[in-house]
Amino acid sequence: MATVYAVANQKGGCSKTTVCANLGIGLAMAGKKVLLIDGDPQGSLTVSLGYPNQDAIPKTLATIMMDIINEEEFEPDCAMLHHDEGVDLIPANMELSGLEVSLSNVMSREMILKEYVDSVRDAYDVILIDCMPSLGVMTINALVAADRIIIPVPAAYLPVVGLQMLIKTISVVKKRLNKKLTIEGILISMADYRTNYAKDITAMIRESYGGSIGVMESYIPFSVKVAEASAEGISIYRYAPRCKATESFNRLTKEVLSHEV
Repeated sequence: MATVYAVANQKGGCSKTTVCANLGIGLAMAGKKVLLIDGDPQGSLTVSLGYPNQDAIPKTLATIMMDIINEEEFEPDCAMLHHDEGVDLIPANMELSGLEVSLSNVMSREMILKEYVDSVRDAYDVILIDCMPSLGVMTINALVAADRIIIPVPAAYLPVVGLQMLIKTISVVKKRLNKKLTIEGILISMADYRTNYAKDITAMIRESYGGSIGVMESYIPFSVKVAEASAEGISIYRYAPRCKATESFNRLTKEVLSHEV
């Protein structure tokens, strides 16, 4: 049965998508069967895995969730795409934004994504959900469906300030909707340790949250090659196998695997 991770932060530009894609492919390279779920109407994960015209995809996460809302039968793999680096993908596009509005009138609206995730759990070792940059109903759906949360936080002041709001939301979801939910850790991303600023912010995060929530030993450095790999629709492993960012994602993969054991 799969362990389900939500990669979440309500702040945009925190490397959620690149973490989701490259960690997922790293886990697949380690022999795990991995499903990636794009939970963002912008479809960034879908684009970064080689589907730039995401609005033309006939079936997406929105299709599946609407079938569940309408209590219609669906095939769990009806919207599934297969990336040639060994992961499966449930794509997303702007239809998910319209669905989020529709969810406001649905009974048990926080549980819709969980119903789908539970239907495919037994087919995978790991499921990663790329959350949208907000604390709206789709993000709550991801937190309810997840077992663990990875919180990418750039080594910068403003994203750190907004962290308390996310932690409070996670606490409420854990108390009321998903008692097994745990935080895997804060993952420092986009870090340029050539600067004292990044070092100081990292030290502040570790001092403030290292004891209570946990900060992952791995970190993701600032790297243009990561963005270039996303633009090519492939992972950093294939695009630049010997760069510093690839080494960092290898360390992250090993750290997540060690927690799995």
